[in-house]
Amino acid sequence: MSDIQKLVQEALDQLVESGAETGLQAAVYHDGALVADAVAGVADPETGRRLASDTPIFSTSMGKGVAATVVHVLVERGVLGYDTRVAELWPEFAAHGKDAATVRHVLTHSAGVPGVPADLKPEDLSDWQKMVSDIEDAEPWWEPGTKTGYHTLTFGYLVGEIVRRATGKPISQVLREEVAAPLGIADELYFAVPESRLADVARLEDMPGAAEMAASMPADLPMFKTAPLSVAPSAELYNRPSFLTADVPAGGTMTARAVARMYAALLGEVDGVRLISPERLREVTAPAETGQDQIFGFPATRTLGYDFGQPIKQAGETPTAFGFAGTNGAAVSADTATGTVVAVTKTRIAMGQFTAYEKVAEIVASSALSG
Repeated sequence: MSDIQKLVQEALDQLVESGAETGLQAAVYHDGALVADAVAGVADPETGRRLASDTPIFSTSMGKGVAATVVHVLVERGVLGYDTRVAELWPEFAAHGKDAATVRHVLTHSAGVPGVPADLKPEDLSDWQKMVSDIEDAEPWWEPGTKTGYHTLTFGYLVGEIVRRATGKPISQVLREEVAAPLGIADELYFAVPESRLADVARLEDMPGAAEMAASMPADLPMFKTAPLSVAPSAELYNRPSFLTADVPAGGTMTARAVARMYAALLGEVDGVRLISPERLREVTAPAETGQDQIFGFPATRTLGYDFGQPIKQAGETPTAFGFAGTNGAAVSADTATGTVVAVTKTRIAMGQFTAYEKVAEIVASSALSG
């Protein structure tokens, strides 16, 4: 066992043994090779089913980086371009002054359509046509490209419908055919989970006090216009078979080692597979949009579909990194300077708490992998 594998495994074990976490996966890639693949805890708190490295876990917004990767692969193939107007592929989107929005605006959360109907129901998330129609009918909050604001839920449907219009296939199929299958991770990286795999997916649990925390938040926060309390992050929602088997590409179901492998194949070659060219990598990881986030109010710098730098700022400022974090506490980052990828997925929904990722990132930063 390598030192880094041992250290990462020990960190996960400690978090589970302390009761801070119930189930964790962590994976580290370096120069296209898997150097750590650790797991601790259970996949189902009720039955005690053990978590394994190949157990898919719904990992909330980490799926946004996966959706962006699908777009980059299609751009690499010449299927569409970053400056293609969304309405060229999807004419109905142009309604209410959205005609100028481009694929680039969608990837940088600057398309101006972050909101969803206030009466959105959990089951609506699984209704692709309803969600797409809502976006078509939406009036932009700002002129596309003039501001940025986190498109909490709409990002996935925007990207997914762009992909569907450009290819004629649902984004879950394109992900499988163009990204997951070539990398040998078709059974560990999903948008819509096949029914045959549902029994293998980990069951999430809410952190203690989650309901009380949500109820105490002011109902008029802008974030609730992008994700109403009716569809707020919860184990009840994310464990629904109807949700897991539907395309909801603002999130994704994955293993840590699968999403780490995908990012490694963005950085370079992994067992003969490279998803995008070095030139494309430089383009998609450079700052593309900087400004005050209109939803959360903090300064934001975004690349084409990823967070610029470490997705978790507590893990250190790393301007050569890019990745994505999920509200459940999962995160992935890739560093173009060191060739390293760190991914952590987890079964307990702990909003804003990234201790597991931070510990693994610290181990990697202190190792020889970081040069």
